[in-house]
Amino acid sequence: MTAAAHPTELWHRLDDGRVQCDVCPRACALKDGQRGLCFVRGAEDGAVVLYTYGRSSGFCIDPIEKKPLNHFLPGTPVLSFGTAGCNLTCRFCQNWDMSKSREMDTLAAEAAPAAIARVAAAHGCRSVAYTYNDPVIFLEYACDTADACRALGIKNVAVTAGYISPGAREQFFACMDAANVDLKGFTDDFYHKLCGAHLGPVLETLEYIRHETDVWLELTTLIIPGHNDSDAELARMAAWVVAHLGPDVPMHFSAFHPDYRMRDLPPTPPATLTRARQIAMAEGVRYAYTGNVHDGDGGSTWCHACGELLIERDWYRLGRWGLTADGRCGHCGTPCAGVFEAEPGHWGTRRLPLSPGVMAAAA
Repeated sequence: MTAAAHPTELWHRLDDGRVQCDVCPRACALKDGQRGLCFVRGAEDGAVVLYTYGRSSGFCIDPIEKKPLNHFLPGTPVLSFGTAGCNLTCRFCQNWDMSKSREMDTLAAEAAPAAIARVAAAHGCRSVAYTYNDPVIFLEYACDTADACRALGIKNVAVTAGYISPGAREQFFACMDAANVDLKGFTDDFYHKLCGAHLGPVLETLEYIRHETDVWLELTTLIIPGHNDSDAELARMAAWVVAHLGPDVPMHFSAFHPDYRMRDLPPTPPATLTRARQIAMAEGVRYAYTGNVHDGDGGSTWCHACGELLIERDWYRLGRWGLTADGRCGHCGTPCAGVFEAEPGHWGTRRLPLSPGVMAAAA
């Protein structure tokens, strides 16, 4: 086994001698020396190994609202990091420089799980987010880091497309405290043509998170003009969320900008996001948000019972706080779904990149 390879357990041997990776529904069957579609998991010495363990494309402290999570420890800082590669092939990827990378030198920062936890604690981060590219493909690294974080009282956040297999699903989300899952569209045709995947496994993941775990769940849909922005599709999506996940799961509708292999489309008009939010609420979603645009109403949290402003947001900056110490509307007493503390954090809009030297010093 090469020095860069980290052993994994989520695989099995096929009758023809190949090994099959069991992390995601792609079920890549590999001969020695081959890599899976994600590029970071491959076959070596008759086993599946991970090549990005302990190596990151960078670390940054962000507001938790940027993930986006609006109902999980609002106003607090989160240490965010990712690696390289992805198990989807989204033509509209907004982080394609990392998620589509096939160059391991993209991973300039080396950090052991314990070092990440120590740096997060030293900077006052309440959580660590596994993001930028999908943490499903670096599951072992994410879970070991999550264990180290929990030992220091730090929460764990997954930002993922939810394209993960049973078995891996249970192992991964057992390590997480919150998740924002990209529900990219609501037709299998959209997933197949634009993401190289299928909708069904994502819906199964969402139902698993909501009903089989204590992980706080929020959803994000990037609204792409002409592809997933019809009233009918948005209504079907929101109705499914209410029926299968419940009305308290927040939905975020964010703006597409031309990138990667879809540079011929216009950016999403803000009015489209407002329409999506209104459709979701009409279908019974209690907390719906607009993202990647400046929209005070669409970015703020409102009481679903009386309409009172609960959490005012100006981009990622919090304003008026209308929740009681136990997370209820200060006007009518209705509980607001989420994970809240008596007072919000005060991290604000700051973005603090961390140099590789910071991690090296914590090793």
